[in-house]
Amino acid sequence: MPTVYPTLIAIETSTDLASVALLRANQLSFLESQGSQTHSQTVPRLLQALLEQAKLDLIHCDVLAFGAGPGSFTGVRTACGLAQGVAFGANLPTAPVITLLAMAERARLAGAGNDVLALLDARMGEVYWAQYRFNEGWQEVIAPRLSHASQVSPEGSPTLCGNGLIHHGDELVHLNHSQSLPEIMPHATEIARLGADMFLKGLTVHARDAQPVYLRNKVALTTLERQSGVRV
Repeated sequence: MPTVYPTLIAIETSTDLASVALLRANQLSFLESQGSQTHSQTVPRLLQALLEQAKLDLIHCDVLAFGAGPGSFTGVRTACGLAQGVAFGANLPTAPVITLLAMAERARLAGAGNDVLALLDARMGEVYWAQYRFNEGWQEVIAPRLSHASQVSPEGSPTLCGNGLIHHGDELVHLNHSQSLPEIMPHATEIARLGADMFLKGLTVHARDAQPVYLRNKVALTTLERQSGVRV
């Protein structure tokens, strides 16, 4: 019998693209908006519009998934804060999904194969990255980390994905670019799919325990660092 997934809403705001998704009766729908400066105002409107389109109330949902990071410091905090607020109000459990894993899932569905290295631009001359392998579910090969692009060191020759390839191409020449998907970014549709799996496995958390994933304490460069050519 096919797996019957929960009714789930998902929020993703870790990059300039904000997206929300609804998984219902094993069908996905989504809305999105560009512009990282307005995520906190945009996402509630997108979510309301998505629910209205589906003629669905929050109380009929089973779980709320969100992109927990890593990603934009403000964006990750926004997703977590919105998820906590909505989940508290509707008495829903939450599924915090790692954004790099969501990228790996999006890449796999785009034909990347089962071994994926996700690279997300972290600014300040660095990338967030992690490696995942799919075998009847995702396995973490290298846990999410933050480093200079030249220090990225995967196991084997995974398919590369993410905008780290666009912003740090010169520093990633040591990697095999024969198969790469630089357009892959975190999106609420994959947050929804992975969040549903977490729900079925009993891996959700109470809204009060939902936390963002931060890999960096420092979120800005000094004037001297900027003058030295480090990219923000």
